[in-house]
Amino acid sequence: MIQRDLFKAAVAEGVGTFALIFIGVLAVSAVAAVRAPAGLANLASIGFAHGLTILVMVAALGAVSGAHFNPAITLGFVVARRMDVLTGAIYWLAQLVGASLAAFVLLPVIGPGLVAAGTPDLGRGVDFWAGVIVEAVATFFLVLVVFGTAVDERAPKSIFPIAIGLTIALDIMAIAPLTGSAVNPARAFGPALASGHWANQLVYWIGPLLGGVVAALLENYFFIERRPSIPRERGGPTPEEERRAA
Repeated sequence: MIQRDLFKAAVAEGVGTFALIFIGVLAVSAVAAVRAPAGLANLASIGFAHGLTILVMVAALGAVSGAHFNPAITLGFVVARRMDVLTGAIYWLAQLVGASLAAFVLLPVIGPGLVAAGTPDLGRGVDFWAGVIVEAVATFFLVLVVFGTAVDERAPKSIFPIAIGLTIALDIMAIAPLTGSAVNPARAFGPALASGHWANQLVYWIGPLLGGVVAALLENYFFIERRPSIPRERGGPTPEEERRAA
């Protein structure tokens, strides 16, 4: 039963990440693909396309997998001991496969050049470490919101899909001109694999993973009052042991 549930969770992670990359790349590149007026796509429309995709996918699939769709969020759950390493690795694999499939599906639709254009990259004059810092801070905000709204038991549960989606939107509107605003290694990896545009790829791994870990540790060990352990079926303590430890 546990294995079946984990498989369902992995499929959900793949589907949600597929949606993010499919919609995200199109939001950036579809206007150019059909030579429509350039004003149809702007920073706000791109930000809200990503944010609304996350909002609806979190609402639809959160009950199945927790709706991470982002290796930085998954790593945060692992370091906070809310997910074991094996499950985290399976989530990562599902996310990267989903992201890659979306980008490859788009190749015959808009072509490799526009998939490459939809791949996050540093803006002119932005150096490697500046990009890492910006991506780390933006991902810190995202993971902080995930833990503060979806994990903290005191938060109203009806709000977390909206809060997470809006955080993605505001991150993109703030930093996309600087880094393309991946705040998610899968958002950079999938389109890069399909298009061959690997420029500055490490920025989108180092920055988001670092920011996600810091936010998860801060939330889990400082802001959240009760810290659950890894579920018992994956080697954690029993509820009675948790009560004694408290």
